[in-house]
Order: sequence, then structure tokens, then C-alpha cells
Amino acid sequence: MVHVDLSGAQKFFTAAGPDYKLAALAHETLASGTGLGADFIGWRSLPQHIKETELDRIVAAAEKIRARSTALVVIGIGGSYLGARGAIELLKPVPGKGDPRVFFVGNTLSADALWDTLDQLGDQDFDVNVISKSGTTLEPAASFRIFRELLARKYGDKADEHIFATTDAKRGALKSLANDRGWESFVVPDDVGGRFSVLSAVGLLPMAVAGIDVRLVIDSAIAELKALDLRSPENPAWQYAAARQHLYGKGYGIEILGCYEPSFRFMGEWWKQLYGESEGKDGKGIFPASVEFTADLHSMGQFIQAGPRTLMETIVRFSRSRREFPFPNDEQNADGLNYLVGKDMADINRIASDAVREAHVAGGVPNLVVEVPKRDEEGFAALVCFFEVACAISGYMSGVNPFDQPGVEAYKKNMFRMLGKPGAV
Repeated sequence: MVHVDLSGAQKFFTAAGPDYKLAALAHETLASGTGLGADFIGWRSLPQHIKETELDRIVAAAEKIRARSTALVVIGIGGSYLGARGAIELLKPVPGKGDPRVFFVGNTLSADALWDTLDQLGDQDFDVNVISKSGTTLEPAASFRIFRELLARKYGDKADEHIFATTDAKRGALKSLANDRGWESFVVPDDVGGRFSVLSAVGLLPMAVAGIDVRLVIDSAIAELKALDLRSPENPAWQYAAARQHLYGKGYGIEILGCYEPSFRFMGEWWKQLYGESEGKDGKGIFPASVEFTADLHSMGQFIQAGPRTLMETIVRFSRSRREFPFPNDEQNADGLNYLVGKDMADINRIASDAVREAHVAGGVPNLVVEVPKRDEEGFAALVCFFEVACAISGYMSGVNPFDQPGVEAYKKNMFRMLGKPGAV
């Protein structure tokens, strides 16, 4: 289970502190399925459901891809790719021996980005996993047409064997195509929104292809969700949700998520969608941003330290590094760094994070810490479940529906009209 440290925010709280009574009500609303958007809370039982239904097929499909291809092209946007990419970059930043490379497309309309992927793919054997509830979202649909053509040129009448569709169980353009062409298909659950879907086939198939132990991920998620059902201020999801809502009420309207592991970058992107789409509505919401420390301390550090005092900071820390890296001795000490000899790079990194936290708190930035035991499958599952539960509780605490996203349709109407789509107005 993750641990939340609120000590860096205590001096910014009022005497009453975070409202755990409201957190308790929000948790009960979530658990009872009586709140707004209750038809989209299937993510709470998703790991158990996947284990009982699709997990064996997901693992078998991944083994098939790993046996015959050196690359997997994942086509999706938003929740259809951010979680999987976050997991792979966090847990498999460097592919192991025999691990296919995973490319993510369908998340942009950039011709240059598409060509860059094609150049990297070259003449490798590859499979495609297209992920879309409807099959008509412009970015992934356009990329899928392009890669279907590439598969046809490369594999001829065997091309359909290289396509795996993750889509609606019964309807939609992509589901119809999958049925017609005989593609192996997996389900985007009806009661799970895209930003909550990483522990379904949406995230698990690409993760398994990359060499991540998805069975361990799912078992860990089942245990974590059970632990996070604790009805007490000791629940870290309550602590995080209540603390950020308390700070928001005091004028801290921007939350920066940071981590001292560069491989966490796309987990930050996943987190931004999760919280941005869930809370940003009805004129309310904490704006989610992310930074990569220590690198961004040399670019954004000045603003965080001394800019407008509207920022709160959440730092994700991993208790243990995956490997040791002792700092080397230099007899001449020309760089003056021998004072670091005897320390491991992981220790230096942690001390740096402590120093930054102390400086930011002194500078007026409330600081929350989310501590994860280790950067592995269990840690990933714990972090995903923690942020999902806390997001739902936080959303209900603020009085919004955490599970809809009506605002994302506005730009699409304009785009389809400008592109000349038939029937668009």
C-alpha cells in the first residue's frame, strides 16, 4: 500500500485541517454507487473481472506477438494509450532481451511524427493493437488506416492475423470491422471510462508484450483496491483527496506532480488526464501539471520556488531503487565531489528531494508526498489504484461528476466542420 506524508503541507492547513468527514461521505457515495456517474465505476472491480475473464487470452496474445514480432504498434489516444505507455516507460524503460519494442501512434495528427515512427519501425516484423471504443475518433482512426495498409503490403492475405482490436464488446465501427475481418478482440468495458481503463486489456496487452508481468499487476491491484476500501482517515486515498481539496479551498488551484525518476514522465501524463478530465468541470477543478526532477529544477525551479503562491506540489517517491550505483572516488578530486564518496546515487537523489521539499515549503508551496515501496509491478498497481480511488473521492468532495467529460466534444465539432466531414455543422 502507498503511504502519504502530509507533513510538508501541515503549516498551510487551517486549524480544522482536511475534511475527513466529507471524504468519508464521498467514499460512501463511491462505494454505494449512488453518486453522479455511478454507471462508470466498474474500474473498482475491474482487476478481479479481468482475472476471471480476459487475462489468460491477453497473456496468450502477448506471447504470440512476442514470438513472431520485434515490434508492436499501439494505436490509441488519451486513456487508450497513456496508462500503457506510462507503465512501460516506468517498468521497462530499456527493453530486455527478446522484448519487442512498443510504438505508440494515433495520439497526434502530425505527419512528421508519423514518418518518424515509420522510419524507426523500418522493415521489422510487427503487430498492431488498435484501441478505440468507437473506432471513429479521428487521430487513431487515421493512423489505423495507414497501418492497415502497411500490414497489407507486408503480409498480404495474412495481414488480418497481425491485428488485435480492443474495443466495445458489441457495437461501433471498430467492433464491426473486427467481426468482419476476424481480428482477435478484447473489450473496453462499458462501465469503465478510458482514463480508468489501464487495468483492462487497454493497458494490459501492450504491457504484457513489453515483458511486464501483468498477472502480478492484476493480483497486486486486487489486493490494493481491497486495502483502499478502508473507511478511516488512515486511508491514504482519503488523506490525499482531503488534503488537496483543503488546499484548493485556500486558493492553491494548481497541482504539480513531480518525481525524481525520469522514467515516471508518462505516468505523470496519465495522472494529468485522470485528474484533469475528472475534476475540471462546472467552473471547478485543480489544474494538474507535471514536472521531472531534478531536471526541471534547472528550468521550472525558479517559478515553483518564488512565483505566484497558487501551487501545491505532490511528489511521488520510490522507497527503494532497483539497482545500486555507488559514487566513485577520484584521487585528484578535481571536481570537488569526493564528499559524495560512500554514498549511493539513490541516496544522493533522495537527499536532493528532501532538500527541495524543505526549500519549496519554506517558499510557500504546500508539499504532499506519495511514497511507493518499489518501482516494480506491485508498485505500479498500487499507484494506479491509489490515484484512481483518490480521484473519485476528490471529485465527489468537490461536487462534480468525476466520470464524465462533456467538455472534450466542443473542439471536435469545430474540427469536423472545418475538415468538411459530411453532416458536420
